[in-house]
Amino acid sequence: MTDVKKRFQQIHHEISTSASSAQRDPKSIQLLAVSKTWPAEALREVALLGQRQFGENYLQEALDKIDALADLDLEWHFIGPIQSNKTRDIAGHFDWVQSVDREKIARRLDEHRPDSLAPLNVCIQINIDEEDTKSGTSPEKLQTLADYIATLDKLCLRGLMVIPSPKQSTDEEKDSFSRAYELFQQLRQTYPQVDTLSMGMSADMSTAIACGSTMVRIGTALFGQRDKR
Repeated sequence: MTDVKKRFQQIHHEISTSASSAQRDPKSIQLLAVSKTWPAEALREVALLGQRQFGENYLQEALDKIDALADLDLEWHFIGPIQSNKTRDIAGHFDWVQSVDREKIARRLDEHRPDSLAPLNVCIQINIDEEDTKSGTSPEKLQTLADYIATLDKLCLRGLMVIPSPKQSTDEEKDSFSRAYELFQQLRQTYPQVDTLSMGMSADMSTAIACGSTMVRIGTALFGQRDKR
């Protein structure tokens, strides 16, 4: 058994265990493989284990991998900060964008989404701890941005993406995740199609699942330690 296969199985075991502890169905939690900086060959190995959803932060690197893996039925999520001049390529090549944080980006993604493709699934990135250095809309502005996205025909609002403040205690993590879950539930009352709460990474996956995450974004625990860039 390869190291990647062992890690893949271990992650699914941890998802199942965490879900059971929270009295949740493990099938209600999806794994997003965060594959930034890893070559297409590494993604192919994970895909052959049954993983379909991959998250990328860097556009040109992602486009190269999307092309190299076009023979596989993969679902591509853009999860990094979005610059206005990158929206055309993002809208044309990704299935999901999890890092929409302002109306301008939503509008440009809608304008650039090809008519031949299904509406682009989007999550609003929330700056849940309102850090000055982090992307994401504030909790107070969430409803306004959601209402705007709902007017755009080529976007489909699916949920929220959250990255809490680093170096928090477990109790502080729980507080951030719980506040995000409350926002998620509020959003679902207005928009029934909302079904995705993307929160939790390698270090805090179990806490995120306990607090209601429906998608965990796992990179290091799956692929191993990546090179700094």
